[in-house]
Amino acid sequence: MTESSKQAGYTLEQLNRDGVPKLLDSITEKAGWEAKKAALKERWLDLIGGVPPAVPLRYDILSETVEERHDRLHLRYDTVDGDTVTAYLLVPKGAAEPGAGKLPAMMALHPTANEGKGDVATSLGRDNRRYGAELADRGYVVLAPDTITAGERIYEGAPAYQTAPFYEQNPAWTAVGKMIADHRQGLDLLASLDYVDSGRIGAIGHSLGGYNAFFLAGADERIRAIVSSCGFATFTGDPNPNRWGRRDWFSHIPAITDYIERGEVPFEWHEIVALAAPVPFFNWSGQADTIFPHWEPIAAAMRDLHGLYAWLGEPEKMLSLDGTSKHDFPGPIRAAAYDFLDRWLK
Repeated sequence: MTESSKQAGYTLEQLNRDGVPKLLDSITEKAGWEAKKAALKERWLDLIGGVPPAVPLRYDILSETVEERHDRLHLRYDTVDGDTVTAYLLVPKGAAEPGAGKLPAMMALHPTANEGKGDVATSLGRDNRRYGAELADRGYVVLAPDTITAGERIYEGAPAYQTAPFYEQNPAWTAVGKMIADHRQGLDLLASLDYVDSGRIGAIGHSLGGYNAFFLAGADERIRAIVSSCGFATFTGDPNPNRWGRRDWFSHIPAITDYIERGEVPFEWHEIVALAAPVPFFNWSGQADTIFPHWEPIAAAMRDLHGLYAWLGEPEKMLSLDGTSKHDFPGPIRAAAYDFLDRWLK
């Protein structure tokens, strides 16, 4: 990390005393926000170890399954660091036929499920998690990749979501940087398809997939709409802020542990979402979520983020909802999310 990234953004005492910091604190002009945004992005990229340039697009189709309203292609495509990503590509019926026109597309990013992509893209996925298949049936071309440590990408001899083998190979990088790099390769694949409109690609996810969706949007302008379900949490009020740092299973950004041990954090999480503003953003949080239980500061952060969207002249491009459900993506909320995506991508 650079000396700049090692500096504390906030102390945990400050956040828990004063609440979520204001994105536009002391900022009155657009140039001031752009300067803050650039500094935040520089710190963020440094903390996650950067996102390396993409490798040339190459993929293999391993198999194809015919569903009632879409076809599911099982793919493997190249990514950085000599690695490959396994994924399902869901193609609505007739989309690939000559003269059919170009369709909007989605990156459907899975939650913490050992099955990875299968949880969101097949009928075997859990209830309220099959958003990839549902969006394909709604007319979107959908790419559902396995993230590292899940699905077909679990490290040999290790359990699912164990990142220790990754850090043995990449001690100066992070799982977050790796996930963003892999998902950007997926965007290259979608954009290469003749039946995809590369100007109408979004990202959706629940939990792990939810924050991966806004991580990707902040790093790649090709994402034109974001849906995050139970994927946003603040450091403010979090009973377990080290969930983002060094752990004995999935370690997102190990350096965050070093900050927390000093009573500090390098940023607040709505600042990372703001890297994508004013890209259309739909957020859902549950007040009975036992994983992210601190719903009040989460809601405060969403109100402040909406204030930024309004200040940028685009208040209609952000919608944040919270309700009484648990760590889930209920049917009525998915319906609202899909309507939001249709508005901005169709």
